[in-house]
Amino acid sequence: MGYFPRLVLLIALGFFGSVFSSAASSFAQAETLRIASIDWCPQLCPQEDKEGYVLDTVKEIFKNSPYEIEVVTYSWTRAIHLARVGKVHALLSPAKPEAPDLLYPEQEVGTQKMCFFVKNTSPWKYEGITSLRDQKIGIAIDTSIEELNTFIKEHKDKFFFSPYGTDYLEHSFNMIERGRLDSFIFTYNSTVYSLLQRKLVDRIKSAGCVSSGNIYMAFTPDKQQRAFVLDAMRYFDKKMTELVRKEEIANIMRNYGLPSWKNTELKVF
Repeated sequence: MGYFPRLVLLIALGFFGSVFSSAASSFAQAETLRIASIDWCPQLCPQEDKEGYVLDTVKEIFKNSPYEIEVVTYSWTRAIHLARVGKVHALLSPAKPEAPDLLYPEQEVGTQKMCFFVKNTSPWKYEGITSLRDQKIGIAIDTSIEELNTFIKEHKDKFFFSPYGTDYLEHSFNMIERGRLDSFIFTYNSTVYSLLQRKLVDRIKSAGCVSSGNIYMAFTPDKQQRAFVLDAMRYFDKKMTELVRKEEIANIMRNYGLPSWKNTELKVF
């Protein structure tokens, strides 16, 4: 082999070696961001082909980032606890009143609207707190509903509290159909999504909504991990702002047949 071909080969090998070395270095420097999640379609869908619009958004944010995300699904109460004590770095995806002691970035990761659901033959509708007088209502443990929190605290006998897990909605549907509950309250998107999957839309219906608000990727308050967590929060806010500016949220939501939660007016879908 002559001098010139050898020189070209050495330059090529040096170039690719530099690329591989850089990639390996980036991979080695990536820090694991441990995230506790729940089964809450269409927001978070660990058992579905589509993983949920919240997780899709988070994965887009941390793609090609200094962080390698590790997501594990738990029950809601367990997930909150793990975030509180620092066993995970972050939690998907509470409203602030549900876990007020966690750390919250400036940017939300979605929205939720809490609504009542009843048997299709029921004439009852939610029309304020006074309309709850004769109801036996199902609700998930550790759910915060700002408009109703005081009423719930003072009238616990009117509520049936269940842990939120993979079978929460199916259990609630069964209790409604058997007459053991008059109504239950949960997020509209998730409930309708589940009713459609189970072909129950002609047997259970929405009966009015309460509060709407933002949901977040919240972070652990554990002081020993504070520096790492604050860096991750800043990175999250920066990338989420970019996603919103580029209107990528609408593209993600379109995969689930939903409008963008970044609409100026939050609607029931």
